Amino acid sequence: MFNKEIYISRREELKKRVGNGVIVLFGNNDAPCNYPGNTYRYRQDSSFLYFFGQQREGLVGVIDVDNDEEYLFGDDIDIDDIVWFGYVPSVAELATEVGVSHSAPMAELRDYIDRAQQSHQPIHFLPQYRSDIQIQMADIFGFHPLETKQHASVTLIKAIVAMRRVKRPEELEELREAADIGYDMHVAAMRNCKAGVTEHHIAGIIEGIAMSKGRGYSFQSILTMHGEIQHGIPSFKLLQAGRLMLCDAGAENKENYCSDNTRVTPVSGKFTEQQKGIYEAVKAAHDWVMAEARPGVKWLDMHLGACRILTDHLKQLNLMKGNTDDAVAAGAHAMFMPHGLGHHMGLDVHDMEGLGQEYVGFNDEIRPSTQFGLNYLRCGIPLEKGFVMTDEPGCYFIPHLIDLWKGQGLHKEYINYDEVEKYRDFGGVRLEDDLLITETGNRLVGDKMIPIEIKDVEGTING
Repeated sequence: MFNKEIYISRREELKKRVGNGVIVLFGNNDAPCNYPGNTYRYRQDSSFLYFFGQQREGLVGVIDVDNDEEYLFGDDIDIDDIVWFGYVPSVAELATEVGVSHSAPMAELRDYIDRAQQSHQPIHFLPQYRSDIQIQMADIFGFHPLETKQHASVTLIKAIVAMRRVKRPEELEELREAADIGYDMHVAAMRNCKAGVTEHHIAGIIEGIAMSKGRGYSFQSILTMHGEIQHGIPSFKLLQAGRLMLCDAGAENKENYCSDNTRVTPVSGKFTEQQKGIYEAVKAAHDWVMAEARPGVKWLDMHLGACRILTDHLKQLNLMKGNTDDAVAAGAHAMFMPHGLGHHMGLDVHDMEGLGQEYVGFNDEIRPSTQFGLNYLRCGIPLEKGFVMTDEPGCYFIPHLIDLWKGQGLHKEYINYDEVEKYRDFGGVRLEDDLLITETGNRLVGDKMIPIEIKDVEGTING
């Protein structure tokens, strides 16, 4: 937890941005796994953490902007809980730790909201992603649980997005720590990558590192020989010589700040010539973004620039043809890269995605696209100092997508389908690093670059 002055300062800024009314920020509850007493690993809501800092379940923070009052609602634990879980500070003590003057039992929250509504104060809350909180909100506010999103406060969403998008110095130190854990995870994945080992075994190793050095992984690890599957979870299949292992994984440090990196490792210990060609195409796009990303540059332009570089390299490999600009404008490259370049990162690995991507990554001028591939771009706005973005171009050979487009004759003026067939069982390559946008450019988050040059990857595998 940061010192309480940081949380006080954040709440003061939030009051100014929202302007009036009552802000209600729900923390998370424990979530049952396969029976009530066996819960999933607890994860606090990120916006609640940002403003109230406490990791305990069953809390709600309230900020009365009009009357300049703050509350922490929650129930103190009883002796039965203490027997099983140990002593937990009272809600009043938790409130004091983060500079909140008032606390009350959860049962009083509804009466508090009723009084605010009777006084015609606007009530500001965020869209919710957990059904138990949706039900709790329905009980308090009187609408159907599935209507929480449509009643959410756009004013509050925009205020929180504006604050959380720009990372403060104390946050950058946490992100650095998460990145260093991520480095250890990915180097371990490379060193354990060999034929006859299961994907699941390697995932267990790297997720153990995340748990031993922080709060655990920042998302379920993507570790697979089928790199063409964007979210391919690790299976119990044995790694096979000649294949590539794609590992997209990250850590959460003790304050829940995240890392997110992707590397590709040849199971045989060395890249084939075919694998090198695709790998270098992706790396060229990745490196171009690192060279060009700076304040004022639109992330949309970073994405399109990376796509043009990928297209140029695929043309050299005879997989694509025609005018590069025209091919990218038509979306032909999206058969190979059907996702956006990257996303914001912070307390969430896809930072603030639950608040609505149209608010996090877009504005009135730059809107989300409906074009295949480009519709998965999570950010298009100009970069600002303090943004943390993932730089993650990729190139994939997805058999079902190849068959669909080839059957439709789609973009045949730009795609050499006969050559693409030679890569049908290739899998995929993605290379991802986390970038902090600085005053004049960008720098890597963390102290060490995970091996990325072909010679360095092969050297890491082989000790």
